[in-house]
Amino acid sequence: MINSSLIVVARVLLALIFISSGIAKFGDPSSTASMIQMAGLPAPSVLTYLAGLFELAAGVAVLVGFQTRIAAGALALFCLFTAFVFHSGAMAIPGFPDEANGMLTTMNTIMMWKNITLAGGYLLLAVVGAGPLSLDARLKGKFGLAKA
Repeated sequence: MINSSLIVVARVLLALIFISSGIAKFGDPSSTASMIQMAGLPAPSVLTYLAGLFELAAGVAVLVGFQTRIAAGALALFCLFTAFVFHSGAMAIPGFPDEANGMLTTMNTIMMWKNITLAGGYLLLAVVGAGPLSLDARLKGKFGLAKA
C-alpha cells in the first residue's frame, strides 16, 4: 500500500522548485529572457512570462493535487525541454578565464542532470497520481470527476 503522507511530501518537494521559479520570473524576468534569447527562441520576454505562468500554475496544481497526472506530465516534458535546450553543452563567456568557463560548464551540466532527474520524479507522479490526500481524490469522491 502506498503511504499517502509520503505522496504529499513528494508533491510538496516537487512543487516548490517551480512555484519559486515561476514567481522569480515575474520579479526579475531579464535573466530568463536573456537565456531564451541566447537559445535562439523567439519573443524572449513573452516566453519568459509564459514560462513563469506555466511553472507557477503547474507547481500549485502538483502542490494541492489538482489534475496532478496532467500537471506532472507537462512538468516532466518541460524539464526535459529545458535540460536539453538551455543546459546541455559547454559554457564559454568571452573574456572569462578558462577555469571560470569550466566551472560554468560543470554547473550547467549539473543543471541538465537535475532537470532530467526531476522529469523522472514527475513521470512517477504522473503514473501514481496525487494520492488520497489531494483535490483530485476529493473531486473524484464528490463528483466522480478526477482520477486520483
